[in-house]
This record gives sequence, C-alpha cells and structure tokens, in this order.
Amino acid sequence: MREPPQTDEGWYALHDFRRIDWAAWRDAPERERDRAVEEGVEYLESHEAVTDADDGASAVFSMVGHKADLLVVHLRPTLDALSTAERRFDRTALGAFTEQSTSYVSVTEVSGYVSDAYFAEDEEEVDTGLKRYIEGKLEPEIPEDQYVSFYPMSRKRGEQDNWYDLPFERRREMMQEHGEHGREFGGRVKQIVASSVGLDDWEWGVTLFSEDPTDLKDIVYEMRYDEASARYSEFGPFYVGRRFPPSDLPAFLAGESVPVGEDDGEGHAHGEGDHHGEDGHHGESDHHGGDEAHDHGDDADEDGIRGELEDLDIYAGKPHGEDVYATVLYSEADADELFEEVDGLRSNFDHYDTHVKTAVYDALERDRRAVVSIWDTASAADTAAGFLSELPGIVSRAGEESGFGTMGMFYTVKPEHREDFVEKFETVGGLLGDMEGHGETDLMINLEDENDMFIASQWRSKEDAMAFFRSDEFSETVSWGRDVLADRPRHVFLA
Repeated sequence: MREPPQTDEGWYALHDFRRIDWAAWRDAPERERDRAVEEGVEYLESHEAVTDADDGASAVFSMVGHKADLLVVHLRPTLDALSTAERRFDRTALGAFTEQSTSYVSVTEVSGYVSDAYFAEDEEEVDTGLKRYIEGKLEPEIPEDQYVSFYPMSRKRGEQDNWYDLPFERRREMMQEHGEHGREFGGRVKQIVASSVGLDDWEWGVTLFSEDPTDLKDIVYEMRYDEASARYSEFGPFYVGRRFPPSDLPAFLAGESVPVGEDDGEGHAHGEGDHHGEDGHHGESDHHGGDEAHDHGDDADEDGIRGELEDLDIYAGKPHGEDVYATVLYSEADADELFEEVDGLRSNFDHYDTHVKTAVYDALERDRRAVVSIWDTASAADTAAGFLSELPGIVSRAGEESGFGTMGMFYTVKPEHREDFVEKFETVGGLLGDMEGHGETDLMINLEDENDMFIASQWRSKEDAMAFFRSDEFSETVSWGRDVLADRPRHVFLA
C-alpha cells in the first residue's frame, strides 16, 4: 500500500559552490581586482539584505579543502529568484574569476512525520509552539558567524533495505528516534533540511551550523547509529567552511583569515585548515559546544559547592529534588507574547516523562523575563534549551553573563506574606549591590502563580557567591524566611 507522508514546502534553496582562478587573480591588473572586490561586496551585501526579493536569506562562506573556495547560499520564495541571483553573480567582475565547481537546488520542507494535526489543518490542534517550529523549518534564518557543513543524502531503495517499502508508522517511528537524538544537540547545532526530490541528484540537502566545528562532526557521527541512517540512508560528499561578512571579501581574497579580527584556534586561514573529516577518532577532542552547551555534568565542581553549602546548613539540591535539572533563558519580549509561545512549547514538553516544569517569570524591577525549564535529566534540559533559545527576544542563557555563573534560588511564598517577601528582597538587594564580585540580582515572579518566585543572582566567582552565603545578613534572612515560605527554598548553581 502506498503511504507517502504529506509535505509542505517553504523557501527554495541554492548552494552555489565556487572555485577561484587564483592564477588569473594574481596576474590581473590591480584595477581589475579592485573592481572585482567592489562588485563582489556589493552583490553579497545586497543579497544578504534581500533587496532582490520580498523575503529570504543569503550568506557567504569560506570553504576548506579542494572542492570549493566559496559557498554562496540563497533562500528565496521562488525558484525564479534563485536563478536570477545565480546569473547576477556570474555577471559581476568577481564572477569572471570563478567557476561553479558544483551546486545544489532544493526546497525547505516539513512532512507528516512531524504532526498529523498540522496537515489536517486543524487550528485548534496545532499549538503555537509547533507552528513556530514549522515556520522556522520552512523559512529558516542563516546563523551569523558559524561553521557550516553541507551534504546531500538519500534513502535506500535496495533489494533488502528499501525505505519506501516500509509502512508509514514504521518510518515515523524511526524518524522520531532520529529526531530525539538530534535534539540532544539543541542549542549547539542548527540545521536546514531541504528536499531535492525531482530538483537535484539526491533526495535531500542538509546544511548544519555550529559555533564549534567538532559539533558538526559529532552530530553526524552519533546519528549514523540510528536505524534510519545506519540501515536506510546514503550520503554524498561533505563540504565544510565558515561564514564571513561580505565586508571581509578583500581579506578572503588576500589569503587572510575570515572573519577578520578572529583567531579561532582552528587553523582556519583559507586553504590551510587541517580538516580530518571522518577519521573515526570520535570523542578525543575537548569541545564544549559554544555558549549554548550548558554543561550540567560537571559533577565534581557541583558536589564541591553542595558540600560547602551543606556545611552552612543550606539546602543545595537542584530545584524540586536532587535529581532534576534547570535551564534558564532571559528574554526582553513582551510578557504575554512570550508566555503564549512558551505555553505552546510546554504542551509538547509534557509528552515527555522527563519534563517537570516550564514557566515564565517576570522581573520585578526591570523589563526582563526568565523562562525556567526543569527536567529529570541534564540531556533533556539541554535539549529543551535548544528549543527555548528560538523564543522571541532571547538575550542570554543563565551562566553566560558572569565569570562564575548564575545562582538560582526558588521560593514558594505563603500568600499572606508575599508583600513582606518582596520588601525583604529589596533590602537584601541593597546589601548585594555593595558586595565584592556581585553582578546583578533579579526577583522574578511566575506569571501564573505570584507566590512562586525565582531569584537569579550573578557573581564573578564561586568565592564571591559563597561569601554572601556566609554573611550574617544571609543567615538572618534564612531565619526570617522560615515563617513566610510555604516550602523549603532550593538553591542551585545554574552554571
């Protein structure tokens, strides 16, 4: 029985790979090179600004290895717009010094593996979070200043292993497993998956982005062990590079590292990168996954902090028990808009047994919100952070804003003492402002429960934070809190 999943399409994509004729470039008169640079920068800037279409995105990348020198990626609402963009580059003076080593044409897509309700066009069944997720897949942004890995792939149609002979539910099951493992890289790796069935030689084009190139290797390596990949997938050539701004084109053509002004330690000067690809030495690199890879697993340091707090008779477990994990992101979006988006994601999170709680807290004294998501496992919390980082107005994640990190304190206040608690916070806040190594402290109030409060306190170092815990003022506050709190406070270091 034929059971093709339904699909919905978004923007068309062109990956335009270019080799530069370096001999011709060296031999060209300076005025010709200057003209090529000028027209090249103008072309790239105008297309990144999408002056040629109503919507879309473009970016340029410096590529490593012999397959290409430059990659220009265009996303546009129509195939005709891609064709125009491609030909306009060929008409520039820079285009005359290049040849197209290869290209790839595709269209962004979501399929019925994602949601039955979406394709049933049942507005009540499709929550806001899912809508936002699907919109991001169909009309994706291209991340700034990140490494890129592009590769084409197809599903096998062999005599023994034929993806297209499998029942729909079996395919969906494998795709869900594949997606769950991919979400473990949430916040570290972003992707654009586009269908090329009938448009190019393979069935999909996959573009991965990350601040750490080892994350690109790791996600491909680990997901190859999923049955959908190990048994039913075939992969084409891989292309790796890094995005740079159009204004850095002169530096790129001069053989300098781009983006300009960054020494990334990866040997990224064009043509000099020691790219090992799939040499099989998985797990030997010491990578931390950039700002989003919130390492909840530093148990030695965490246990040391807990021990010191325990000596002070301060509960140092994670929120709501010893074995759950909190991730916190800050947003400057409108509270109602943010809550609507979070509520949609939360309904999806609730499908997982590891989800404990996700809530939006509003700062008492400044225009800022905190999205707090609590999970049974560190990997689940990290995965959730990847989805939450796409929420509107996100400006940072707890732990990115200070040398040591953020100390989170969760309180449930008795309703009759709520105003007393807020007043006490203002007093303690004044004390914190004078303490060595203190950054900022916010009192955040749950939009759904005004008696559920979260205090985020940023410190320069662990020693500075511990000095506060050892202070007489903190001891007095703890004693006072026994009368006004409905539950024992939870103190947790979020970074």
